[in-house]
Amino acid sequence: MKVEKLSVIIPAYNEFQTIYLILNKIKDVSLVSGISKEVIIVDDCSTDGTGKAIEDYVAANPSFNIHYCRHEVNKGKGAALHTGISKATGDYLVIQDADLEYDPREYNLLLEPVLNGSADIVYGSRLIGGKPHRILFFWHSIGNKFLTYLSNMLTNMNLTDMETCYKLFKREIIQGLRLEEKRFGFEPEVTAKIARIPNLRLYEVGISYYGRTYAEGKKIGWKDGLRAIYCLIKYNLFH
Repeated sequence: MKVEKLSVIIPAYNEFQTIYLILNKIKDVSLVSGISKEVIIVDDCSTDGTGKAIEDYVAANPSFNIHYCRHEVNKGKGAALHTGISKATGDYLVIQDADLEYDPREYNLLLEPVLNGSADIVYGSRLIGGKPHRILFFWHSIGNKFLTYLSNMLTNMNLTDMETCYKLFKREIIQGLRLEEKRFGFEPEVTAKIARIPNLRLYEVGISYYGRTYAEGKKIGWKDGLRAIYCLIKYNLFH
């Protein structure tokens, strides 16, 4: 019997302080149904030693199925995701940030609706369920809710957290999309494009969220919010 596999795609930019911690968490996860893991890390031309830290980790963990590649110029998170997605060989694919905001132990929550035959794609929502959620920025949360609301208006879906990092796909679905956004427009673009797939089954599950402050390394800002609005309009109304 074929052993199914989960591809974990990690875009990384200047995450020297946390990259080995998140890799340890992923390594320690036991997936349901005997599913195996491959990890694809795309270093988006980090300048802080992230690449060396990844290479050292790979050398120290030869049995851990990690594929490392590096962009020679900084292209953006979306571009790093495009590279990682193109290299995935798993039956399923999940996006994982290189920081510690999301908990890899919850991959099994994302997998459950797919494995039981209900879903093709699963979003991990930070806004539903009884998992822990760190209290942070009021206006940031308002911005996320507004973007989700606008996305729902344009796609006729009822998501609670369009901007979540945790998105799990059947691999052939995500690799079949023509993705264009190079930076932080990945979330609204991919949501707009999957919404147009006939008979696609999209589910949400509640996840925890251990958000970080800007002092702790958070990178997304208000300009990225404006870009997200542009992407929602572009990919829903003009594609």
